Amino acid sequence: MTVSTLQDRETYNGALIGCGFFARNHLHAWRGIEGANIVALCDADEARLHAAGREFGIERLYTDAAAMLHAERPDFVDIATTVASHRTLVELAASHGVATICQKPFACTLDDARAMVSACKDANVPLMVHENFRWQSAIQAVGAALQAGEIGTPFWGRVSFRSAFDVFSGQPYLAEGERFIVEDLGIHVLDIARFLFGDATRVTASTSRVNPGIKGEDVATIMLCHESGVNSIVDCSYATCLPHELFPQTLIEVDGSAGTLRLLADYRLQIHTRNGTEVRDAAPSMLPWMSSPWHAIQGSVLNIQSHWIGCLRSGREPATSGRDNLRTLALVEATYLSAREGRSVDVRELERMASQTKVAQ
Repeated sequence: MTVSTLQDRETYNGALIGCGFFARNHLHAWRGIEGANIVALCDADEARLHAAGREFGIERLYTDAAAMLHAERPDFVDIATTVASHRTLVELAASHGVATICQKPFACTLDDARAMVSACKDANVPLMVHENFRWQSAIQAVGAALQAGEIGTPFWGRVSFRSAFDVFSGQPYLAEGERFIVEDLGIHVLDIARFLFGDATRVTASTSRVNPGIKGEDVATIMLCHESGVNSIVDCSYATCLPHELFPQTLIEVDGSAGTLRLLADYRLQIHTRNGTEVRDAAPSMLPWMSSPWHAIQGSVLNIQSHWIGCLRSGREPATSGRDNLRTLALVEATYLSAREGRSVDVRELERMASQTKVAQ
């Protein structure tokens, strides 16, 4: 379905590919969104597929994505698989003219991501990356306060995610990758920095591995120079044992020309100006299917998927479109390059490197 033919529908029928750990949040959220209906599921693991079908009352089940898209002809497909399958599935959906949501990380490489964006552009179908952290209620509250100029013009910021939560029990494959925290978690935190402060032009980063039981890095510290003039620090850790475990909270500090903003523990938003200090409650809602401490992320899934339906209905580009996500992915690649080579990286350097690779080929 093209952008124009998807507008102004009463109901959008979708299909979901991938019924693993996080996909349950997708399915719960879809049931709560007016105008959205998941009519079919697909997963190569039949036991997992049938378990999801029973839990969510979905009877049309497939182990082959191409067969599902051909038979069902959905209005959109929600791809909730791991990253290695994304390019194949996005290009498959585009070839069937199906609007697509794709989980993050969007792609294994920037070249794959660019190819996926091009495929959907050529097919004239919408493409959104399920980059949901910026859709958390507390992050949206921070963005709204900055947009309203409550602390003047920002000049410095910090976006921090530090935890010792065991993410490997639910997603054991995370321990096996050569790249871990920047690709899996840091991508969210970098996207929040982009959302709050605008695109970054320069990256300086350091990474390390504290947990001997994993292959990739579990600590990263990243400095960003933004086009807006803001300098920000993005730091993330899955090796930080705190007296009060904050998972999955992101803490934020912003200094502005007229005051300061702090997103503190337990979703307390503090705004300080010459007129005094105000603390607001930015805690996420708790719906029946949500559970603590995941409810902030679960709420963001509901928010981003609602945004997707709104974009289909209006014909506008999603805030976290594939095209937009290329800039977040570029920061991920620049982070790894900076940490590996021990130097600052001009983000535009990645474009030059891609161009040189194409010429060489």
